[in-house]
Amino acid sequence: MTIIDTRTPDPKRLIPGATGDWEVIIGLEVHAQVTSDAKLFSGASTAFGAAPNANVSLVDAAMPGMLPVINEECVRQAIRTGLGLKAQINLKSVFDRKNYFYPDLPQGYQISQYKQPIVGEGIVAVSVGPDSKGQFEEIEVGIERLHLEQDAGKSMHDQHPTMSYVDLNRSGVALMEIVSKPDMRSADEAKAYLTKLRTIVRYLGTCDGNMDEGSMRADVNVSVRRPGEGFGTRCEIKNVNSIRFVGQAIDYEARRQIAIIEDGGKIDQETRLFDPNKGETRSMRSKEEAHDYRYFPDPDLLPLEFDQAYVDALAGYLPELPDDKRTRLIASLGLSAYDASILVSEKAIADYFEKVAAGRDGKTAANWVINDLLGALNKAGKTIEESPVSPDQLGAIVDLIREGTISGKIAKDLFELVWSEGGDPKALVESRGMKQVTDTGAIEKAVDEVIAANPDKVEQAKAKPSLAGWFVGQVMKATGGKANPQAVNSLVKAKLGIED
Repeated sequence: MTIIDTRTPDPKRLIPGATGDWEVIIGLEVHAQVTSDAKLFSGASTAFGAAPNANVSLVDAAMPGMLPVINEECVRQAIRTGLGLKAQINLKSVFDRKNYFYPDLPQGYQISQYKQPIVGEGIVAVSVGPDSKGQFEEIEVGIERLHLEQDAGKSMHDQHPTMSYVDLNRSGVALMEIVSKPDMRSADEAKAYLTKLRTIVRYLGTCDGNMDEGSMRADVNVSVRRPGEGFGTRCEIKNVNSIRFVGQAIDYEARRQIAIIEDGGKIDQETRLFDPNKGETRSMRSKEEAHDYRYFPDPDLLPLEFDQAYVDALAGYLPELPDDKRTRLIASLGLSAYDASILVSEKAIADYFEKVAAGRDGKTAANWVINDLLGALNKAGKTIEESPVSPDQLGAIVDLIREGTISGKIAKDLFELVWSEGGDPKALVESRGMKQVTDTGAIEKAVDEVIAANPDKVEQAKAKPSLAGWFVGQVMKATGGKANPQAVNSLVKAKLGIED
């Protein structure tokens, strides 16, 4: 197959070497565990964290005479994912046997799809950035294919001094292998693509995307070339289980290959592993070719066929996907592209925000969710699902600001109180005496006291009106932040004889 490279080399993406600039070429093969209670060809459970070999059927263990039976839910999830990737859905696909020996592969082969996958070419729109100016760069990454296959088990080499153990709980679990085209030109692009892919499958509910549990992992194909030349020899880095590690593996591998070529050597096509402790890749084995696996159609499984009406019915129930949601938030709520991108980055964040924004000013809700809530969650090492402040509570705080019951400063204090103690924000404002002071008489008294105590500043402010802000700050401090800021500002300017 001839691959046509349509991207013009981007000077920002080039890697300087000792003999000139180099371009890195990246493609990802992402293995995403299908969200399903049962495995691809058996009824065994897919629950994470079970005792070793607790979720193993006779089919998974490859007992004689046991035949695979396709799980329709896995087929539906693969089609829904293909639709989310704007990909071609193939109404006929074939399961093949991919033959290789490994202790945690009981059958001696993996049931996969080779020449006729369930999903064909698609496309993923990716935002890379932001850069130092807060700007995003939009790129498109092509999808080569998505096919269904069964996972292998797990070999454990640290349980016994002389023997290895095998846990077959994952054996037969359904995977979607999502193969990109070699369209990425930097570690940042690859990380952004993988992040977007994880977001899409989470929105669809077809994979939970939990890389730390192994339900999503990436094989990273890396090669380098001089700008404008043909593709170089690639190396595949297997089973990288975090987005951060994907970036580190690419950066190391690109520089390793550049150093070898500049020293007069050549790159061997091989499979490598990434060591996150050392931040480097190391050789695992020479890279197999397709003929090494002796692919042939699985004789125990008929071709998988369905009609267009089946696909259309699934398409009709797809949720709003992140790109569409981002566009809607910008158009309907007037959010910036940056804020909207943050809010749709995770379905749980988007759902939380939309509850806060319901019936309220979208920009105000976005500021509180992004700056205050997500900032506090990040500092505490919590996810949005673990937030101590519910959407209803945060919405109530926004309402109290809009109603003029509390000032922005008091709202910050109220947020901290709700975060640490919980409770109804409105009740807390009443019980803790946090209401904003709107009585102009009381505010005027505080303003007069500050002005009387600082005659030198008064003279300076008349010459330099911007110093009015200092008086506003002093009054807010004197009133414990409870005075209405707008009223304070107006009174200060009036008392100092400063025109707006």
